[in-house]
Amino acid sequence: MAPKYIQVKQEILSWIHSSKLEPQSQLPSEHEISEKFAVSRQTVRQALGELVQEGWLFRKQGKGTFVAARDHKQPEDPRMIGVVTTYISDYIFPTIVQGIESKLSRQGYKLLLSSTGNDPEQERQCLEMLLSQPLSGIIIEPTKSGERNPNLNYYLTVENRQIPYLMINARYEEMDAPCLRLDDEKGGFLAAEHLIKLGHRRLAGFFKTDDMQGILRMKGFVAAHRKYGVTLHPNAVTTYRTEEKNELPLQRATELLAMEKGKRPTGWVTYNDELAVRLLDIVRSADLRIPADLSLVGFDDSFLATATEIKLTTIRHPKEELGLRAADTMLSMIEEKGYREEERQWIIPPELIVRESTGPAQ
Repeated sequence: MAPKYIQVKQEILSWIHSSKLEPQSQLPSEHEISEKFAVSRQTVRQALGELVQEGWLFRKQGKGTFVAARDHKQPEDPRMIGVVTTYISDYIFPTIVQGIESKLSRQGYKLLLSSTGNDPEQERQCLEMLLSQPLSGIIIEPTKSGERNPNLNYYLTVENRQIPYLMINARYEEMDAPCLRLDDEKGGFLAAEHLIKLGHRRLAGFFKTDDMQGILRMKGFVAAHRKYGVTLHPNAVTTYRTEEKNELPLQRATELLAMEKGKRPTGWVTYNDELAVRLLDIVRSADLRIPADLSLVGFDDSFLATATEIKLTTIRHPKEELGLRAADTMLSMIEEKGYREEERQWIIPPELIVRESTGPAQ
């Protein structure tokens, strides 16, 4: 854990970056800050002293400490793009980042990469870091986009500083931000429709619902049942949050497989390939076969879809294409100083990839 004065310093910086403290506004007194953070006044003085030296604050003799007026206009050509994803080195994200980097580097831009781990607090730290840098623009995947955004004030600061920014994969509902994403609802629909057309009438879906991708995929799953007049059973949908992904869906899958034949679902649609591959082990442990006893559909067409002995039927996520288009869009936003109203959302159609994990209902 960082020393106490560093913690106090970082918190005061967060007030500045989030515009909780405006330029020329006065800070609370040393006594008030020490009480707020339960630290000594000497600790507060050390934190404030560093912020004064770094130009974030200034002192007026006999009046107190104030926020310095900083020039937030971007340099004419910083040639730096901030890129924030929920993960960088896992799953489909390296391919997305590779697409962004390959395009931007050819145009002479460098990338400032960071990840949030799908944690709003880490997202706050990433935004604070980005706001302290001279950037041409920001490409960001929102964290837990299906929930209230606790970092809205940072995004408003980005807008107020007129830094072009683009959200990928999803966007916060409360923000009308430009966004490039897959049509996740259509993807969920195609996955369920595929199983229904194979004769399956008892389906189960597993969806992570603290992000908009999962919510929309679940919405498409439900819509397919309605279109084809297939009954959606009360226990058909399992929802979970990021923190529950390693336990809850596996536990629910075990319970479903324990149901007697004729009542248990014969087809599963999963939030992503990562979960689908993990559920393969649950199916094997129940001594059932895919697709003879159970058909399984993943999502994303990641490297995991073909990494096991059973190749997954899945929905293709245009990973590299999304990265390339995100880079192109960001370059246009920088050069044109904005975007047209009709371009607030660029939605890429999904594609069903049929492999070995699905077959006719038995």
